[in-house]
Order: sequence, then C-alpha cells, then structure tokens
Amino acid sequence: MVIIITAIVMGIEVVGGFLTNSLALLSDAGHMLTHLFALGMSFFAIVLAARPVTKEKTYGFYRAEILVAFVNGIVLLFLTAFIFYKAIFRIISPQPVAELQMLLVAILGLAANGAGIFLLHGIGREDINVKSAFLHLIGDTASSVAVVLGGLIIYYTDNFLIDPLVSILICILILIWAGKLLAESTNILLEATPKHVDIDEMVSFIKRRVPGVKAIHHVHVWVITSHMYAMTAHVIVEDITVNQSHKILEKINQLVANEFDISHTNIQFEVR
Repeated sequence: MVIIITAIVMGIEVVGGFLTNSLALLSDAGHMLTHLFALGMSFFAIVLAARPVTKEKTYGFYRAEILVAFVNGIVLLFLTAFIFYKAIFRIISPQPVAELQMLLVAILGLAANGAGIFLLHGIGREDINVKSAFLHLIGDTASSVAVVLGGLIIYYTDNFLIDPLVSILICILILIWAGKLLAESTNILLEATPKHVDIDEMVSFIKRRVPGVKAIHHVHVWVITSHMYAMTAHVIVEDITVNQSHKILEKINQLVANEFDISHTNIQFEVR
C-alpha cells in the first residue's frame, strides 16, 4: 500500500512540476523516487528470500537486488545533475512559478508521506527492511515540508528564486543517498569485506574462544546481499578425530553467527 501511494504521488509531483514550472516539485519527486526505490527494495528482498535456490544459482537471486541498486544509483546521479543544471539557470534568471498549484501538489506529497509513516509505524519493528523503509519515508517527509514552506514563501512574496534554491537543497539529499547506494552496492559486487567485520580481530576472537584452534588463514568474508554474510577459512588444528573437528566447527559457526552475523560458512580443517 505504501509503495502504491508513493508511486502515485511521485507521478503527480512530476506532472505538477512540469505544469507549474517548479523545479522544487521535480526535485521532491526525484527524492521520492529514491525512497520509492528503498521501499521497493525492501519488498523485493522479502520476495527473493522466499524463492528457493537452484543448481545454477546456489545463493539464490539475492544479488539481483544489488544490481538494481547499482543501476538506480547511476540513474539518480544523472537525474540530480540535470536538476542542478536547470537550477543554476533559474538562479541566474528566475522564472515565474504557478505558486498556488505548486503549493497544493506539495501538500498532497506531504500528506502521502504522512500516510506512509502512519501505515508503517509500529509494523515489523524488528524487521530491518521495514525500519529502513520507515526512515526513508521520514526523510521524504522532510523534503516535502521544505517544498511546502518554499511554496508558501513564493506565494506571499513572489520571490521565485526560492524554487531553484529548494530544488538544490533536495538534490543534495539525493546525492548523499545515491552516493551511499553506489558505494554499498559497488562494495558488495566487488565482494569487499563487510564494514562491521575486522578479519584480524575475528581470527583472534575465534582462537581465544575455541579450544583446539591453532591458527586460521585464507579467511574471506563477503556480502551476498544486504545483511547476509558469508565466510570461508582454513583452520589449523591438531591431528584429531572427525567428531572432535565437528565440535570445533559447531563452535566456530556459532561464534561468527552471534558476534559477526555471518550465516554462511565453509570451513576447511588442516593438520600441522
């Protein structure tokens, strides 16, 4: 429901932005697009999690989320650059805006964001995807408030310079979000170590907490998709029985799951 409401209002803001000649409305629509994407990604992640893995895609379809995120980040950069370009010309040569119509559309956008916050409030407090979507809606509401205030100032002062200034402010917000999106998706695609994992610290932690582990090497930790981590490692032990090595393996898996949120492991034992 929240996704549908956001999509409809974003479309209205795009049309309203062109009809009223308001860059602020177009910028708010662009900002809403970033959060529509965040909502869609949250839903997408839930749908993908329910799909079974196949022989060809042994980790499932989780990386599709990351690919879409990367493409979306690039599109947002081009969109923001276009709005910045238009805003600079509007600052040099201000153009009239249909301020009353702009204000009405902006209020509609604010109401839609408020409705989205109301619908998500209290739902899935422990679900990180829902939390993320909720925070994005709050950010969207803040940008809608800025457009409404800008519309009020223009309506009472006829200062059309406010419109491009508000659009630049919102573009900065989009750039920050798009930059983070591109950085995170690029790191995942390059299979970089997750930010919350320090491999040296993790190795030392395992050696301290798991008796029988002499050394650990060839450690690799990467992100499969948002909040899903995998690890491979070679663990050096004494010449022990299979049953003893299994107990060590269970302890390592439990430790990395509880302390580092790593759910997929592939541990190879070596005797030295």
